[in-house]
Amino acid sequence: MTRTLLVSLFLFFGVIQPVNYQADIVDDLLVSFRNGNAKQVAANFAPTIELIILDEEDVYSKAQGEQILKDFFSKHSPLKATIFHKSNEAKSYRFAVITLNTNNGNFRVAITLKQAGNAFKISELKIEPIKN
Repeated sequence: MTRTLLVSLFLFFGVIQPVNYQADIVDDLLVSFRNGNAKQVAANFAPTIELIILDEEDVYSKAQGEQILKDFFSKHSPLKATIFHKSNEAKSYRFAVITLNTNNGNFRVAITLKQAGNAFKISELKIEPIKN
């Protein structure tokens, strides 16, 4: 009888755990920036994204944003990327700052994510040189 009760409890608690566990998107983005993979970063873009890269700023479609980021990576090949700051307090909003070291300078990457359904999507991406 005790064994049946233990199995029942195990099954019960196993069922109520979250089924749709999403890995930390900021950690995934860090890897994508470290690898200079514009396609993987853009996979997390909202349908339209505000991009601020160096001195250029505008709102772009997901496809346009991917191409602009790809151009950035072609001129600034990543050497190292680290998380400088990330905020997960809000349920529908996330913010992160990544320090990106490249062959052509060091950059601060600020990422704003908003919840869209069950996932977070990048609504704003800002890349600016780190001022020494």
